[in-house]
Amino acid sequence: MAYQNERRIRGRLTARNAARPAARRTAATALAALTALTLAGCGSPDGTSVEKANDQLRSTSFHSSGTTTAFAGGSQEAWWDPKEGFHLKASWPGGSGEVFCKDGKTYTSASMLANSLRDRGQSITVPPELFDRFITSKAEGGCTMFFEIPEAAEHNPDADRTAQGKQARAYTASAGGARDTYYLESGTSRLLELASTRNGQSSTTQYDSYGEKFPLTLPEDEKTIPMEDFRRRVKTG
Repeated sequence: MAYQNERRIRGRLTARNAARPAARRTAATALAALTALTLAGCGSPDGTSVEKANDQLRSTSFHSSGTTTAFAGGSQEAWWDPKEGFHLKASWPGGSGEVFCKDGKTYTSASMLANSLRDRGQSITVPPELFDRFITSKAEGGCTMFFEIPEAAEHNPDADRTAQGKQARAYTASAGGARDTYYLESGTSRLLELASTRNGQSSTTQYDSYGEKFPLTLPEDEKTIPMEDFRRRVKTG
């Protein structure tokens, strides 16, 4: 999900969770600071609202796909099922990676974590024996943190348009150089599309297949390693 999911990935893939502390650089957290200063996603006359959209996202399965600003030249595809959990696959020039989340626990492939840090200028060397491992950590806020719309998002009527052939209302949240616009179906509040820009890059993600079943198979235990152990075994510089 361009940045709907991607912003959550960056939230999990931080230097704080790797070898060196760093502030989370996601739309989710960057915009969270605004929630105390703005009204939470005011509704539209037809009943469309961020609150309703998030209620649906939390309780209903869906699929999303598109480009991403998390990795240069990258794309991503994700699936969510309240009973199964969250799964995201991302690819970028020269590599690919995955993230799983279930019952408040995340599983991030070493390749994705390393690429995310390198993409932000932090050098990291992963030992060969850890290449195929998934780093486990706690999902602060639960698995829905990967796709929830920030409460600071406000209706931007000038950006209202058609998305996937349906009339949609635009809700925008911005902070610093980051800007995310969520297109919610008028009346139903169902999320149809997300357009994001940050650091000179842009991405678009579409959401579909609401209500379908998406089985999820987590990485086997022997393929996982706790974040604390991963930190000790990688080299940074």
